[in-house]
Amino acid sequence: MCCHFNDLESNTKRLCNGNPFQVLLSKKVIMVMFLLNQPIKAPKWQILEMPLLFLKMKKLFFLLLTTFVYSIFTFGQETPSYKIHSHNDYLRNVPFWEAFGVGCASIEVDVILQNGELMVAHEKVSIQSERTLKSLYLEPIQKAKALGMIDSFDFHLLIDSKTEAYSTLEQIVRDASEFEELLFSGQNPKGLKLIISGNRPKPEDYKNYPSWILFDYQSQQLNKLPWDKIGMVSLSFRQFSVWNGKGRIVQSERDSLVSFISKVHSFQKPVRFWATPDSKSAWKAFFDLRIDYINTDQPYEANLYLKNLQNNIFVGAINHIPYVPDFINDGLENKIDRVILLIGDGNGLAQIAAGMYANGNQLNITQLKNIGLVKTQAADDFTTDSAAAATAYATGKKTNNRALGVGPDGEVLQNITGLLDSYDFNTGIITTDNLTGATPAAFFAHHPERDDIDKIAQFLPASKLDLFIGGGKRDFTQFGPDRLKELEENGFSMMKSLGEIAGSPAEKVGYFASSSGMPTMAKGRKDFLLSSCKNAISFFESKKSPFFLIVEAAMIDSGGHANNSNTVVTELLDFDQTIGSLIQYADQNPSTLIIITADHETGGLTLPQGKVSENEIEMAYYSDDHTGIMVPIFAYGPHSGEFRGVYENTEVFHKIMSLINKYHQAK
Repeated sequence: MCCHFNDLESNTKRLCNGNPFQVLLSKKVIMVMFLLNQPIKAPKWQILEMPLLFLKMKKLFFLLLTTFVYSIFTFGQETPSYKIHSHNDYLRNVPFWEAFGVGCASIEVDVILQNGELMVAHEKVSIQSERTLKSLYLEPIQKAKALGMIDSFDFHLLIDSKTEAYSTLEQIVRDASEFEELLFSGQNPKGLKLIISGNRPKPEDYKNYPSWILFDYQSQQLNKLPWDKIGMVSLSFRQFSVWNGKGRIVQSERDSLVSFISKVHSFQKPVRFWATPDSKSAWKAFFDLRIDYINTDQPYEANLYLKNLQNNIFVGAINHIPYVPDFINDGLENKIDRVILLIGDGNGLAQIAAGMYANGNQLNITQLKNIGLVKTQAADDFTTDSAAAATAYATGKKTNNRALGVGPDGEVLQNITGLLDSYDFNTGIITTDNLTGATPAAFFAHHPERDDIDKIAQFLPASKLDLFIGGGKRDFTQFGPDRLKELEENGFSMMKSLGEIAGSPAEKVGYFASSSGMPTMAKGRKDFLLSSCKNAISFFESKKSPFFLIVEAAMIDSGGHANNSNTVVTELLDFDQTIGSLIQYADQNPSTLIIITADHETGGLTLPQGKVSENEIEMAYYSDDHTGIMVPIFAYGPHSGEFRGVYENTEVFHKIMSLINKYHQAK
């Protein structure tokens, strides 16, 4: 089947089965092919088949298509708070289209007048006969406008004249006049503007040119100018600074830039600098300086960075004042009767640092003295998932990703909650995830696939746990068997509120805080984690027995997967507030050992910039998945020094059991 532009509406609807998103994407790609005068051939035009088709195309077509697929997600969105100038745009593999696809507000083209034609090139030796201002820019813009890709012009062309000013500009006017329907005027206020740079007429002659011709003014002398004909003010960055884009601009140079930018803005005109460093640090600095058009040879990368910048900058208020530990029993070789293992899912060192800087450069966790690093690899993969990592903590043995409480060959592994039952320890789990989530489930379930929710749920009633608190009640009812009834038949008294737990006389208690998933802190979870810990500890203390409690802060991981800085930080701060309360409890109950770690890091988070005095952090992500980075482990209380050093995640289990065996005996 061959699909041409004439068949656009009927073919896309038919071939995409009416799916609105597929129709939109297909129409955009078909439009691009039309612009290239290329028919589209495919046995069935569906989104999932597009990549296979793309791979068969020439590099030019592939780049153009992927640019437009990307642009679909930018068209129709709010105007960004930054503007990008595509420097030397004509040197790209696909001039104009790449810059247009990523929403550049200024697109630069060098022209040379030769034999009555405007050739697109920087110097005469690089002229190619087919590359003209019309063919590379004006005609594609006309086609895009005709196809409805352009409603109003939120970009301009900056035409850098490399030959004599007056004759070159006369030809620019002649060529552009052929596209008069596109151009800015009093009758067409949303039309295309051409800003003339390079060799230009004298300022007093600017008035002699059409309304759609503006000029790029290039001097620090800003008085008595024809401002109505000036489209922007551009200067070399090197007139103000020698900064190379690494680290920070020195203050004196920054002050000089700020002064000049402010002067230009006082005339209500935009500023651009050329010869600028071209890096993320530079783009951030120019954004902060309120430079109107950020000059770059990497428009796609600059747009990707800048459009996420506001989401990646977190400015915190003081969330909580840390509790100051007394350290009286910290590290002493005293008896241990209570062990609290806190797991921040996805919580790496950068996540902790982000929370610290957002909270006035202070956290509860950062006051602790006994610190180590944990290697997180799974048995079958360099990068672990939560199931394999939690199984290592729960059983002391490595397993494959996705496996819960079973070894690489499927053998059932004894977990610590079952093992401690023989030591007369009460055991419990608290999580901000569903109880069937990978981390909590590793401490009571034995199954090779973490997403078999019903299979996971069936292990909870028969577990040796004495307490559980978390989300996901529906996981125990939606698959047929009534697991809630099974929980009660196995001795669990189901609580209707957290407040009932502390004073409950029941032997075993459970509480579902939600039917399905739990909300994040940003969506109103409030002090659920802290309150759960306080009620759980009160319940255990009433039993007059030693206890082992697992506490999971699950949604730091969610923030990492989503590259959502607000979620990462607010979940970390909630976790830290809970940590502070438990450290205080340990000071009041000297036989309490607190261990704080993570199953893995999520997002490949880094903190490239920030302002400590303003609680501001820029957070950048390498991925949206887990990484193999070691995670920190902190300990407080008796024998906390045992957790120093660098070791495998399985050693956490063995260290805990070694200490319990030192003071307690199994039946």
